[in-house]
Order: sequence, then structure tokens, then C-alpha cells
Amino acid sequence: MRVTIAGAGNVGRSIATELTENGHQVLLIEKDPHAFKTDSVPGAEWLLADACELSSLEEAGLESCDVSIAATGDDKANLVHALLAKTEFSVPRTVGRVNHPRNEWMFDDEWGVDVAVSTPRLMSALVEEAVAVGDLVRLLTFRQSNTDLVEMTLPADSPCIGRRVGDLEWPADAVLVAVIRDGRAMAPEREGALEGGDELLFVTAQEDESALARMLAPKLGDID
Repeated sequence: MRVTIAGAGNVGRSIATELTENGHQVLLIEKDPHAFKTDSVPGAEWLLADACELSSLEEAGLESCDVSIAATGDDKANLVHALLAKTEFSVPRTVGRVNHPRNEWMFDDEWGVDVAVSTPRLMSALVEEAVAVGDLVRLLTFRQSNTDLVEMTLPADSPCIGRRVGDLEWPADAVLVAVIRDGRAMAPEREGALEGGDELLFVTAQEDESALARMLAPKLGDID
């Protein structure tokens, strides 16, 4: 897979290192000569250019990329790069880094962003996930499909404990994708039973989240 990363700061270089180690072709685009540290990711290609300029992206051969990642520390630059990658070069998949939560609403398909990654949101979600049992925590939003990746640690009094996964009727647009038990991730099996303390990961439509939460951990006011 060929991947272009706009921005060779700490975030961009870290992503590039992971991708090159996994065998992907990576091109880092950076306009600041002081951040142009080719020795930091020797397995990647480097281009000293402005990732928001059409001529730079033509030089980079962006039309041949499978994924373009906008990873600069400037939300405006990330949006412009994603829009150019999608509309001018038809890059199949774009990822945009959100630096400031107040800008998150702009990182959608209208700006050419397929996946928005908000570090502040992920950090707050991980904090919630670490302390909350019986609460549904939104980890990630898939903009194009209006669905979320959500997590719940099953409380000891959940009515789903002891029941087989195959016997549970989830809300229409909720899919159980993984069960984490004793620190180990497992694919859900129809014959497997849920246990207290299981961490359940779902991909679900946003409108089904409340129903899913009530099913897994009904509050006192939800019980008829």
C-alpha cells in the first residue's frame, strides 16, 4: 500500500515508522526544512514541499496513493490537504488529524475527510473507558456511515451475563465485533456466553446507542 503523510512532525514520523515497519510504501511531505529529518524514518521517501499546494502534490504523485494522511499540527492545513487529495487526485482513503476539538465538526466528507482522528477525544474516551463500568463509551466516529465504535465493560448485574451471544438480539444496526476478557481480545462466538467484566466492542448506528446501553446495563429507571 502506498501512503502519503502530510506533516513530518512527531506524529507524522511516528505513523510513518509504524507503516514502513509493516511493509508499506510511505512518502512524507514537509515544508519546514528544520523538520526535514530523513534519518528519523530512513525507510520512507521524503519531499520538501507544501502539502497544500497542487504543484507539490502533483510532484508527489498523489494520484497513485491508496491513503493520504493529513497529520500536521494545523487543522486548516489538514483540511485543505484532505480536500485536495480527495477531489483533485481521487485518493481512495483520507485520514485527517484533528488538533482542536472545536474544529472536529468540519472534518467530514464535505472536506474530503474519510476518517477523522481527534487525539483529545480519544484521550477523554480512554479515560472514561478506564473508570466507567456499565457506561457506553464512544471511542471513534465513522463519518461517512454515521456509525460509532463504542465500548462497554459489562457490569456484574447485567441481564446479559450468562447468555449465549447467539441468543441475544442486538438493536438492528448494532454489531458486536470483539469481546475482551482477561486482557485478551476474542472474536464473538454464537455459542459463547458473556461474563461480568467483559469489555464489549460494538460498531453501531448512533441512534441505536441508547437502546444498546439499556440492553447491556439497564439503569433503575429503565426497568419496568
